[in-house]
Amino acid sequence: MDKNTTIFAVMSALAQEHKAINLAQGFPGFPCDPKLVDLVYTYMKAGHNQYSPLAGVLSLREVIVQKVFNVYGVNYSVTDEICVTAGATEAVYVAIQSFITAGDEVIILEPAFDIYAAAVEAAGGIPIFVKLVFPDFSIDWESVEDAINGKTKLLIINSPHNPTGAVISQSDIDVLENLVQKYHLHVLSDEVYEHIVFDGRTHYSVLRSDILRERSFVVFSLGKTLHVTGWRLGYCLAPKRLMDKFKYRHQYVTFCAATPLQLACATYLKDENTYLGLSTFFQQKRNYFLEEMRGTGFEPLRTKGTYFQLMSYKNLSEETDIELAKRLTIEKKVATIPISVFYHDATQHHVLRFCFAKESEELKNAATLLKS
Repeated sequence: MDKNTTIFAVMSALAQEHKAINLAQGFPGFPCDPKLVDLVYTYMKAGHNQYSPLAGVLSLREVIVQKVFNVYGVNYSVTDEICVTAGATEAVYVAIQSFITAGDEVIILEPAFDIYAAAVEAAGGIPIFVKLVFPDFSIDWESVEDAINGKTKLLIINSPHNPTGAVISQSDIDVLENLVQKYHLHVLSDEVYEHIVFDGRTHYSVLRSDILRERSFVVFSLGKTLHVTGWRLGYCLAPKRLMDKFKYRHQYVTFCAATPLQLACATYLKDENTYLGLSTFFQQKRNYFLEEMRGTGFEPLRTKGTYFQLMSYKNLSEETDIELAKRLTIEKKVATIPISVFYHDATQHHVLRFCFAKESEELKNAATLLKS
């Protein structure tokens, strides 16, 4: 595989070529609420088709700040501590570019989304990789502390976690608080799946911690929350001293996200039911997918959040996960993502990632193909 091409592009192209069911790339396989689409059209017809303010449409910033207060009980400044971005990926990239300089070290917990290391290296920084503990992908905090030195400037965390579905606990937050204070670290917290946690769990956002909130960039995704990943809408929250740096970089990357899309989301998000029911919605899909996958020979690893399910194939094949993922796409017409690509050294656990944010019929058909 060309190292300059992401695995998501490779597997999606392969799925299209072989007319396979695409459970690889993480996007919903069902439409968003038609009311949201109608709102976009309404704002376009009303003439809201020019640049928005750099930080985002004011009404959207206001509704997000209110949402954050309702969910996490904390206040952020509408004018100084929030910025709407062209997707969460841009928010992650800009946060790193605004804070990391040549020679700075950034701790990345693996397996990790590929943008993290790429953005660090683009800023002249040095990624320092610490592996999560297989098979539950918990954080080995002793290893994290061992990796910290005088050059360490930032720690990147992701919960709920892509690709594993792991979520951090209150005890993780407690340890992180101690490390941040002890070593004067800053945090970039990727929380794009904030509303997708299962089995009665709580999403422990760094926003809940006074200590962490003052030293963190926190990134979220409207695309993930509202099933509109192609709209590329995200946002970042940070204290003013960090947000000032963030906005300076943001203006030279995209300046602003699409105005009518922002306005539509601002109106739509006023109803909190649009996001508070996501955990139940996706848990039902997870449970349905797991039930359908019985008899395939794949063994599920525990998924606590996100809309991804890891499956071990250790009793099915000795192939590498990349080899098997490609073969399943070509022969069985089901596309998945190999987990080794989320490690800098291609660590092999013989595990594939399945996206279950699809219609039930599509999930059932995929499982049937794998059973054959």
